[in-house]
Amino acid sequence: MAKLTDVVEATAIRPFRVNVPEADLTDLRRRISATRWPEQETVTDESQGVQLATLQKLAHYWATEYDWRRCEARLNALPQFITEIDGLDIHFIHVRSKHKNALPLIVTHGWPGSIIEQLKIIGPLTDPTAFGGRAEDAFDVVIPSMPGYGFSEKPTTTGWDATRIARAWTVLMKRLGYTRFVAQGGDWGALIVDLMGVQATPELLGIHTNMAGAVPDNIDKPAYTGAPPPSGLSADEQRAYDQLAFFYKHGLAFAQEMGNRPQTLYGIEDSPIGLASWILDHDARSYALITRIFAGQEEGLTRDDILDNITLYWLTNTAVSSARLYWENKLGFFSPKHVAIPVAVSVFPDEIYAAPRSWAEGAYPKLIHYNKLDKGGHFAAWEQPQLFSEEVRAGFRPLRK
Repeated sequence: MAKLTDVVEATAIRPFRVNVPEADLTDLRRRISATRWPEQETVTDESQGVQLATLQKLAHYWATEYDWRRCEARLNALPQFITEIDGLDIHFIHVRSKHKNALPLIVTHGWPGSIIEQLKIIGPLTDPTAFGGRAEDAFDVVIPSMPGYGFSEKPTTTGWDATRIARAWTVLMKRLGYTRFVAQGGDWGALIVDLMGVQATPELLGIHTNMAGAVPDNIDKPAYTGAPPPSGLSADEQRAYDQLAFFYKHGLAFAQEMGNRPQTLYGIEDSPIGLASWILDHDARSYALITRIFAGQEEGLTRDDILDNITLYWLTNTAVSSARLYWENKLGFFSPKHVAIPVAVSVFPDEIYAAPRSWAEGAYPKLIHYNKLDKGGHFAAWEQPQLFSEEVRAGFRPLRK
């Protein structure tokens, strides 16, 4: 029988700081400089994958100018913690607002993202008055690293799927003393908050998603197989169908490989440039944005933004451990999950698919907010933090009454 002291120690919330040994950074630069490059692609576009010129520009900057210590200092300026949940140490950032009656919010990243994605929204959400918002829209913000990602512990047994992570996040919020809270997510985070909504614990008031699980079955199947769509689609529905069909045909391979054979990906654990190319090639619109960044046209993200995220994966040795989440998953990312609690949906135009209102209303019977944005893509919090923060504030405003 476990002693009380053992239980207390297991549930303790311990402070955390990032401190990467200099030898690891030296080794990283050495490995980048020693990259054995393939020949240039035989086409003039990105149809064969991440282009040689883009990756060589990234590599040169990474090896000669990029400064991880700047990112490390940025992380260490925030309150970071570790706590054990269900036998696994979970890392998280926890920033309380100075404003009264702040609404507790847990925000979940995805792959190939990390807590780096959410750093820009901490200020606008915890201190909205400093970013053009209202004090009554303030949040206490909790940003955990998913198991196997970043500074969280890596599962050593099977079973850590999105459903289990969803349960763990409720444990985390209650352990922090929150008796009522809301949840937000994109990519894996979108699936996790949907599942939190399915679990519908009494503490959870509602969820916000920027990648809605809302694709009807009669749309998803033909989009996946390349069959014609159903007749009678609206313009928004047709556009969403076309986006899905494109992603299934041209952008799904990374998820299929990680879903079937994650352990095979030794190359991205051993080679920084292999890891970088794998992470860059997530979806066509994000890749196009990143390509422009390394061509000198910063828009939304910078070279340092991109490399902060990739370097975090490298230094924490989480390329394969993060990929295993795809192997664990048995649920459709875009399919409705039967969420019965209040849901807010924000639609960014360059998301993998832009969910039409009709689909969102069908998937979420308690839809309390729906808005289509003019710009932004899959990494919305990272790329458009001001717009994203405004959406989170607006989405949860009905639940504050």
